[in-house]
Amino acid sequence: MDNNQSVKASGRTVAVIAMFFLFAMISFVTNLAAPIGTIWQGNYSWAGMVGNFMNFFAYLIMGIPAGNMLVRIGYKKTALWAMATGVVGIFLQYLSSVTGAETAVFHIDGAPVMLNFLIYLFGAFVSGFCVCMLNTVVNPMWNILGGGGNRGNQLIQLGGSLNSLTGTLTPLFVGMLIGTVTPRTSMTDVTPLLWIAMGVFVMAFVVISFVRIPEPNLNRKGEHRIRYSHSPWNFRHTVLGVIGIFFYVGIEVGIPGVLIFYLSDSAISGITENATAVAGAVAAVYWLLMLVGRLSSSVISGRVSSRTQLIVVSSIAIVLVIFAILIPSSIRVSMPAYSVENGFSMAQVPVSALLLVLCGLCTSIMWGGIFNLAVEGLGKYTAQASGIFMMMVVGGGVMPLVQNFIATSYGYMTSYWLVVAMLGYLLYYALAGSRNVNKDIPVEEEEEIPDAL
Repeated sequence: MDNNQSVKASGRTVAVIAMFFLFAMISFVTNLAAPIGTIWQGNYSWAGMVGNFMNFFAYLIMGIPAGNMLVRIGYKKTALWAMATGVVGIFLQYLSSVTGAETAVFHIDGAPVMLNFLIYLFGAFVSGFCVCMLNTVVNPMWNILGGGGNRGNQLIQLGGSLNSLTGTLTPLFVGMLIGTVTPRTSMTDVTPLLWIAMGVFVMAFVVISFVRIPEPNLNRKGEHRIRYSHSPWNFRHTVLGVIGIFFYVGIEVGIPGVLIFYLSDSAISGITENATAVAGAVAAVYWLLMLVGRLSSSVISGRVSSRTQLIVVSSIAIVLVIFAILIPSSIRVSMPAYSVENGFSMAQVPVSALLLVLCGLCTSIMWGGIFNLAVEGLGKYTAQASGIFMMMVVGGGVMPLVQNFIATSYGYMTSYWLVVAMLGYLLYYALAGSRNVNKDIPVEEEEEIPDAL
C-alpha cells in the first residue's frame, strides 16, 4: 500500500513538473507578438497589434477542437501536437525575415503590404494553435492534480509563476535585440530568438514524450461514444466566467501591449534614447510583477478563496488604471532599462507607466481565480469547459486590437478606459456572477447517457 502511494506521488510530481514546463512555453510564444509588433508598426502604422490578434484569433477556431482532442487522444498527445505546431509557427515567422520583403501583395491607403508581413501573420496564427492546445492541456490538469477548490487554484498560481518569468524575459530580450526602431529595423533583428524558440519546442517535444501524464478524460477503447445530458453552457457561473476570461486576457495583454507602443513613441513618452529597449524593459517589469503576484497567491491560495482574491485585485487594478489615465505625463519616475549599447540603466518615464506596471501584481492571479471559480462543481463537464475557455482567449487578440484603435485615434491613455470597464466586469463576477446556481445538474460519471446506436 505504502509503495503504491509512493509510486503515485512520484508520478504526480513528474506530471506537475511537466505542466510547469508547458506553462512556460505558453508565455514564451504569446509574449513574442507585442514587442515584435513594434517592428511591423514601423512599416505599417496600423500593424502593431495585428500579429497579436492573429495569435489569439487562433483560439477562437481551435478552442473547441482542442477540448475534443483531450477526450479523444488525451493530454499527452495533445501536448505533443502542440509542440510540433509551435515549431511550424515559429519557423514561418522566421521565414518572414528572409523572403517576401520585395513582393507587394495588395495596398492599403495606397501603401503596399508586402508578402513577408503576410507570412509573419500566418506564422503568428499557427503559433496561436500551439498555445491554445497547450492552455487546454495545462489548466484542467492543474485542477486535476490539485483536486479542485483552493488547492487547484494554488497549483494554477504556482505554475503561472514560471509562466510570468518567461513573460518577463521575452519582451526584455526582444527589446535588447531591436534597440530603437528605425527604417532599417526588420525581423532579421530577432531571428536569434526565433531559432532559440524552435530549439526549445523540439527539446520540449522530446521531454514530454517520456513523461507520464494522467489521462482522466481519455475515452476507453471498445466502448460506445458518450453523450452527456447537459453541457457547460447550462451552468450560469461558467458562462459568466467564459465572458470573464475573454475580458481578462484582453486586460492582461492590452495593459503592457499598448504601454510598449506608448513608451516607444518618443514624441509622446518623451523618451529620446533607445525608446523601444526602454519600453521592452518596462514591460518586462510588468511580467516580473505577475511572477511575484502568482508566487504570493500560491502561498495564500490554500487559505484565501479565489473569490476573495479576485475581488481585492480587481478593485486595486481599477484604482491604479484610473490614476494612470488622469496623472499628467510630465510627472516622471525612474525605472530600470536595458540596451545593448548602454547595458542596465535607469530611464525617466511617465509615472503612468509605473502605475500600469503595478497592475501586473493584480492581473497575475486573475486567470487562475476566474478559471477555478468557473469550473467549480462541473465534474465530468470540466474538459469540455476547458475547450470553451480556450476559445474565449481570443479576447487577448480582440480587445487589445480595439484598445490600440482607440489609442491611435484618441490617445494612448484614453484607451485605458476600456481596461477599466473590463476590470469592472471582473469585479462583478467575483462579487456575484461566480456563484454556482445550477447545483441540481448531475455531474458524476454514472449519470452519462449512451448515444443510440
